Amino acid sequence: MTDLFQIPYKYCKPGDVTIGEITTQFECLFDKISFSEHPESKFVNELIATPKNYQHVLALVFAVNEINENPKILQNISIGFQIFDSYLSARMAHQNTLKLLSASEKIVPNFNCDKQTNLRAVIGALDSDISLQIATLLHSYKIPQIAHSIFAPEANVKRQLPSFYRMIPSEDLQYKGLVQLLLHFQWTWVGIITADDDKGEKFLQRLLPALYQDKICTATIRKIPLLSDILERLDSHVSIWAMTISLVDLSIKVFIVNADPQTTSCLKWLIAYAIFEGIAEASFGKVWIMLAYWDFSSQTLQKDLDTHVFHGMLSFAIHSHELLGFSKFLQNLDLNSPEDGFIGTFWKQVFSCLLDSNDHEESSNICTGQEKLENLPGTLFEMSMTSQSYTIYNAVYAIAHALHRMLSLTSVPKSIMDRGRLDLSKLQPWQLHSFLSSISFNNSAGDLVSFDENGELAAGLDIINWIIFPNLSFFRVKVGEIDSRTSLGEEFTINMEAITWHGMFNQVLPLALCNDRCHPGYHKRKKEGKPFCCYDCVPCPDGEISNQRDMDHCFRCPEDHYSSQNHEQCLLKVLNFLSFTGYLGITLVSLALAFALITVLVLVIFFKNQNTPIVKANNRDLTYFLLICLLFCFLSALLFIGQPQEVTCLLRQTTFGIIFSLAVSCILAKTITVVLAFIATEPGSRIRKWLGKRLASYIVFACFLIQAAICIKWLSTAPPFLHFDMHSLAGEIIVECNEGSVTMFYCVIGYVGFLATVSFTAAFLARKLPESFNEAKFITFSMLVFCSVWVMFVPTYLSSKGKYMVAVEVFTILTSSAGLLGCIFIPKCYIIILRPELNRKELLKTKL
Repeated sequence: MTDLFQIPYKYCKPGDVTIGEITTQFECLFDKISFSEHPESKFVNELIATPKNYQHVLALVFAVNEINENPKILQNISIGFQIFDSYLSARMAHQNTLKLLSASEKIVPNFNCDKQTNLRAVIGALDSDISLQIATLLHSYKIPQIAHSIFAPEANVKRQLPSFYRMIPSEDLQYKGLVQLLLHFQWTWVGIITADDDKGEKFLQRLLPALYQDKICTATIRKIPLLSDILERLDSHVSIWAMTISLVDLSIKVFIVNADPQTTSCLKWLIAYAIFEGIAEASFGKVWIMLAYWDFSSQTLQKDLDTHVFHGMLSFAIHSHELLGFSKFLQNLDLNSPEDGFIGTFWKQVFSCLLDSNDHEESSNICTGQEKLENLPGTLFEMSMTSQSYTIYNAVYAIAHALHRMLSLTSVPKSIMDRGRLDLSKLQPWQLHSFLSSISFNNSAGDLVSFDENGELAAGLDIINWIIFPNLSFFRVKVGEIDSRTSLGEEFTINMEAITWHGMFNQVLPLALCNDRCHPGYHKRKKEGKPFCCYDCVPCPDGEISNQRDMDHCFRCPEDHYSSQNHEQCLLKVLNFLSFTGYLGITLVSLALAFALITVLVLVIFFKNQNTPIVKANNRDLTYFLLICLLFCFLSALLFIGQPQEVTCLLRQTTFGIIFSLAVSCILAKTITVVLAFIATEPGSRIRKWLGKRLASYIVFACFLIQAAICIKWLSTAPPFLHFDMHSLAGEIIVECNEGSVTMFYCVIGYVGFLATVSFTAAFLARKLPESFNEAKFITFSMLVFCSVWVMFVPTYLSSKGKYMVAVEVFTILTSSAGLLGCIFIPKCYIIILRPELNRKELLKTKL
């Protein structure tokens, strides 16, 4: 922040040891100093004084009083302090540091004549540039400086400036905590607000790589100029409009603010301007994440601004506790203390009244003495110690404990002894470093205070949720912390249930995304020309799923699983085979058994009527054998139904091929027998000697041997085997018998077709033989049905999958077998059962 008050006053409490305080948070100007009214800051100081910073002065006084009243720390020794102001100017900090090192009010460093103060340590400052100016000069004198600047003045500051300490944890911890916070809430589309200066650039150089490393994008980066520049631009609405338009962008829900005092002050003015101009509503909802150990305070002219827009914001703060006695110390302030040159102006700023009636300012409003600090809004003053005041309190105690440790040694350095007595005027500042760097103590609140190897506070950070009320009061709620000293995996903790969000979010977790999330079943695909946080959501392809939101890629299901319809989970595939329990399986089994039963009935009928002419005709034994083959044809279909096994796979096609070869070879034998029988009736025919049972047996046996040889060759080279087809059908595993050698399979089928073709040709040629009951006609028709069925089988079989492929073959087996049974034997059964009068030898030989 800028200077607290502009009062030419010297606040110096005498003591044997003096702790110098140079910071933008405290102001005490020495009178009669030529640069006490800095031309660059005088006007702004009057406008934007920050009364809340007065607590930091009181925290230092409170710590000094406690130490001086505590005989256990520095017995018989009191410490004092001087407060200088830097006017937020590095040049002023440089001059004031030289003044601090001088013996008189004139800047004459190293001149110790008549020097009344014993400067041994400096506390300050909040600004990194100012800290660097101070540390550079103090380092030459090896005077310890304990700063509470939010950023280290430079990289490896402890190595280059060994006298420099910070009562602040490493800023890396803050960046780490921020990234963890964003990742926890899955906020990947955020805006950044920082100062338009070197500190803002440094902030971005440290923050942006940390964000990008964890795939967090920046929707906008707004660099805010100094408040003096904004005030100069008030007449330029275009410029102010450009600075505020991104702050109210509805697509940006989360803003990260590098909350140094100047940036937050300017931000409040810009938000007030946006609301006044109607660019945004007074209650527009954002999640503000304040970095740099921010404290919620208002400057004098901002005390009436509506700050409810910051309701629900989050910030990082140094872990702190309430100190016993501090509130009572504040309540008992002496308003007429001649030593406190701040209190009069502070009272004027916060209560709009004058403590001293002799004040030359034109005002008749005299304070009544009934004004109470506890009645002030928290943005102007707090009765509980803030985290920034807490760091100053600890800094004072750190120096006191370092002195105590050094003076408690049994062998006190001879350089500070004078004739056997302790002479603090001879104490050199560099003698404190070894004790200060290794300091470790518990303060009055029980917190451990120590420095790490980089000279920074070894502590964690609290995550604070700010509850802001319409009357400008607020309430802090600790909702989490980040501490690198804890065990791995426990560095970051947060209680989401304790967080209160801005009312615009209706207590629902805000979303900070470039676009809507990809739901399960979709994966991200980067948008061309957009940041990597912006993407399209693409459905997962078949066989792949995504079971979480915003997945970069879908992953393939295991082979025995398939993706659900919405591609959100992998489901176990069901086994696909022609089951006995399925409707299709039951139908085919019923047909097979029914046809098998009919075949048995026909066989029984023929056996009972074996001596009738129609049964004797054309080789009775061959007829019985054909019926038995047809019976096994129907029963062989059952091998194709049910879950395939290794054995059934070996038997299926070979059994079918051999049985059908036998059946068709019987028909072929019958056809040849019929043809030869008519030829043999011609006078002088030599074919008569071929007639008889032996010819038919030879034909059947020869055809069987050829098919058997094909099957043996098949089984010995590439036999069928059990196979699980994972990919042909979605959601199913086809349990099938792989044919092994497709060529051998079609050889078996082709051989049966060849026999059927020969039988059909022979029967077709003999269809017009002069017999009243010409069996060649029935064989011709049966072979026509048989061949038609198997011709249609091939394309249908090849176009089917899974159990339907097996069903096609079973249906073809049953249909072709039924065609043979019906076309050859039904006419004979008709005569045997219904027209027995026709079953006579003389009638069968005579053409009806």
